[in-house]
Amino acid sequence: MSARAPRSRNVVTQSLAQIGACGLFLLTLLAAIPRSFRYLRETTRQLWFVGAMSLTIIMVCGLFVGMVLMLQLYHVLSIFGGTSASGMVVALSVYRELGPVVTALLFAGRAGTAVTAEIGLMRATDQISAMEMMAVDPVAYVATPRFLAGLIAMPLLCCVFCAMAIFGGHLVGVTWLGIDNGTFWSNMTAQVDVHTDIVNGVLLKSLAFGAVVSLIAVFQGFTTPPTSEGVAYATTRTVVASSIAILALDFVLTAFLM
Repeated sequence: MSARAPRSRNVVTQSLAQIGACGLFLLTLLAAIPRSFRYLRETTRQLWFVGAMSLTIIMVCGLFVGMVLMLQLYHVLSIFGGTSASGMVVALSVYRELGPVVTALLFAGRAGTAVTAEIGLMRATDQISAMEMMAVDPVAYVATPRFLAGLIAMPLLCCVFCAMAIFGGHLVGVTWLGIDNGTFWSNMTAQVDVHTDIVNGVLLKSLAFGAVVSLIAVFQGFTTPPTSEGVAYATTRTVVASSIAILALDFVLTAFLM
């Protein structure tokens, strides 16, 4: 017991130190944003890499999430004779919770790990040190464009995910299960609120998740040991830390916004 207590305190101390270092790195990123405007081409390239290249997995997963959600809700609501409200419940579930959270988790698994691995390899091959020797700010050229790209791409990807989920729910509910098309859309449009569901549920949450995932991915890449093993561990830490941060932040945002 005496040996485990110092070990557990050491883990807690290291975790708090990592959180503090990540917060200081965020301040460095924000201070480097004005200097990064000269590298707009790099920001555009990263936006294509983390945004457009993630569209396939976002669209496919959104479609199947909507289809499965409609199947489950239809059978549950049929017990109470409320199958006409299936489309409304699917839309509210997707807009408020599933859309931003699942998109952020997919974004962390696909784009976050790629960003961490790319920056980690740049660290391992001394490319970042070479930039410093050539008087190129690596934070403004490497870190900030990737952070801004993730911040911009996440709300757009979340909108695409929600649209595909609604389409999947409509495909199963109307085409397969026989829900009236007019009832499906009228109940949805009558209950979905632009401010509560779209602005708070989709835009604000996706912006917060995009900032957190991008920050963690860039921070892990910059602080990874310059070895192949260090890069591998950094990508794993990116997924784990991003997943925990997304779910914890989702609870906090839901408590305040809803």
